[in-house]
Amino acid sequence: MATIRNRKQLVNNGMTRFDRRARSLTLQSLEYCLETINPENLMKSTVILSDSNLTVGQYSFDLKNYSNIYVIGGGKASGSMAENLEKIIGRSVTRGLVNVPRNSKHKTEIIKLHEASHPMPDEAGVEGTKQMLEIAEEAQEDDLVVCLISGGGSSLMPLPREEISIKDKSEITNLLLKSGATINEINTVRKHISNFKGGWLAKKAYPATVLNLILSDVVGDPLDSIASGPTVPDSTTFKGAINVLNKYYLWEETPRSIKHVLLNGEKGLIPETPKASDSAFQKVYNVVIGNNRTAGKAVCENLKVVGLNTLLLASTLEGEAQDAGTIMASIAVEASSFGDPVPKPSGIVAGGETTVTVEGKGVGGRNQETALAAAMKMGGLDGAVIASISTDGVDGPTDAAGAIVDGKTLARTADIKMDIERFLIENDSNTILSELGDLIYTGPTGTNVNDIIVIVVL
Repeated sequence: MATIRNRKQLVNNGMTRFDRRARSLTLQSLEYCLETINPENLMKSTVILSDSNLTVGQYSFDLKNYSNIYVIGGGKASGSMAENLEKIIGRSVTRGLVNVPRNSKHKTEIIKLHEASHPMPDEAGVEGTKQMLEIAEEAQEDDLVVCLISGGGSSLMPLPREEISIKDKSEITNLLLKSGATINEINTVRKHISNFKGGWLAKKAYPATVLNLILSDVVGDPLDSIASGPTVPDSTTFKGAINVLNKYYLWEETPRSIKHVLLNGEKGLIPETPKASDSAFQKVYNVVIGNNRTAGKAVCENLKVVGLNTLLLASTLEGEAQDAGTIMASIAVEASSFGDPVPKPSGIVAGGETTVTVEGKGVGGRNQETALAAAMKMGGLDGAVIASISTDGVDGPTDAAGAIVDGKTLARTADIKMDIERFLIENDSNTILSELGDLIYTGPTGTNVNDIIVIVVL
C-alpha cells in the first residue's frame, strides 16, 4: 500500500487546529486514492476468471479457444499488472515479457520482467521491446496476445526507426518535456520515430487476437496517446509531428536523423502509422481498468465518509501549473467565503495533468508549482488546504510526489524571508517547499493516472 511517508510532519505543520484537521483529512483522502488505484486492486476488480471464461469489462474470452496466450507490455504499473495477471490466469500463459522500471519489486514465474530506464529511454528498453515484437510476430490466428499498458510505456518501450539512435530519441524527448508541450503532442512525435508505437504492435501481431489492459495516464483517456498507442490506430501524421516541433521552436535543435525520417514521412517515402481502416484493428479489444476519474472519485468517496460536502470538479484539467494553482486557490476562497461551489465543510477535487514551461533554473515539478502558486492567493484563510500530487509518486525531476499548502503558508514563507513569487519565476518550487517541510513523499507508487488536486475547506 502506498502511504505518505511524512504525513505526521505535514499535519503538524498546520499552525491552527483547523489547519491541522484540514491537512489530516486531505492526506488521508490521498492515501485512500492511491490504494484504490493500486494496479493489484484494479486488476482484481476488472479481470475476472470463471472456469475458462475470462471477463474483462464488456468483453469475454474463452481461454480454451486459444492455442497460446502471450503477455507483453510496459509502463510504471506493468510489473504489478503482470504479477496479478499471473495470479488470475496462472499457467494459461504460454510466455511473455514486459518492460518495467529498474528496481521493480514485483515477482512473476512465467512472464519475464525486463528492467529498463524511465523517463529517459535506454538500450535495455530497446532490447526488451524487440523481444516483445518477436513474440507478437510469432502469434498466430488462434492465439491471444494480452498487452499490459500503463503510464511510462512510451519511455519504457522504445524502438526507434532504424536510422535513429536511442541517444537522438532521448534528446528529442528531453527537449519536448521541457518545452511545455502536452503529452499528446509529445506522443505525436514519438509515434512517428518508432517501429513499435502508433499502432505498429497491433499490425505486427495480426491475425492474433489482442486484448489491451490499460491504466490511463493521459487526460481524457485517448487510447492512441496512452504509451503512444502501440495497439491503437493513430490519428496523427508525420506533418503533425513536424508541426509540434515547430510550434515549440525545437526544429533547429532536432537531431538530423529524426528530421530525415519526419521529412521523408511527410513526402510519403516512409509508410504512415497504421490508421483505423487497417484490418489489424478488427481483432483488438481495449479496456481502461483505471484512470484519473477513478482516482478523483476515490478522494470524494473518502471525504464524504468523514462528513464533507464533496465535488469532483474535473478529471481533465490542463494548462500551466501556476495558472491551475491560482484557480484552485480562488475556488478555496469562494468556498470559504460564500459556500460555493459546495457548502462548508467542503472537499473539492480536480485531476488531470498541467504543464510547466521551464524558464528558470530551479528544481520542481508541476504539482509543486501548482501548490506554491495556490499559496500566493489563499493567504489568511483558516482551515483551508490545497494539496497536489502526481499519482506515480514522482513529481518532475524530484523525489517528491507533490506538496501541500494552507492559508498560513504565505506568512510562513515571509518568516523565513523567502519570496514565493521569486521562486515561481525561477521554477524553483522544490527548494522553498522543502524549506517549509511541505513536500509530500510517497516514493514510487507503482501506478500512474495523472495528477490529483484536493481542496479541503472546514
